[in-house]
Amino acid sequence: MVWLVAALPIASVIAGVSLLVISVRSGSADAVADPVQRTAQIQVSDLGPDERARQLHLTAIVRLGTGLVEVLPVTGEFDRATPLRIALRHPTLASADHELLLQPTELGWRGKIALGDTHDWNLQVSAGDGKWRLRGRMPKGQRAAHMKPAVESPDVESK
Repeated sequence: MVWLVAALPIASVIAGVSLLVISVRSGSADAVADPVQRTAQIQVSDLGPDERARQLHLTAIVRLGTGLVEVLPVTGEFDRATPLRIALRHPTLASADHELLLQPTELGWRGKIALGDTHDWNLQVSAGDGKWRLRGRMPKGQRAAHMKPAVESPDVESK
């Protein structure tokens, strides 16, 4: 009984110090790659590019092949002559993130990249000038993902 009285506080102190060391070593990197404005405890991100993609009805498929990534347009009017930018973000490690400029091809856009499939990827496809963007997630082991705007279309009720 005496050991429990002494061991529990000591274990909590050791756990607290361990968590402090882990948080200091991991740094203060923000998990969100977008520029974020902070006001008090509220974080605000610019959703303008997502709204623009929704207005243009843009959707696409991102496909990973051996040593390459492809973006295939599904709906909407894409400017097929200009390159696209794709960001492949690791869910927790910013050092494992990749950004790539994809060149237009006959079917869509393509670029060369070697990626592992041992974890999920957060994806973002955007116009070269950043006027619109599509987002999606590619689960571990999957080779294709559906990309769409981060904002949903408002429900239109018919009368």
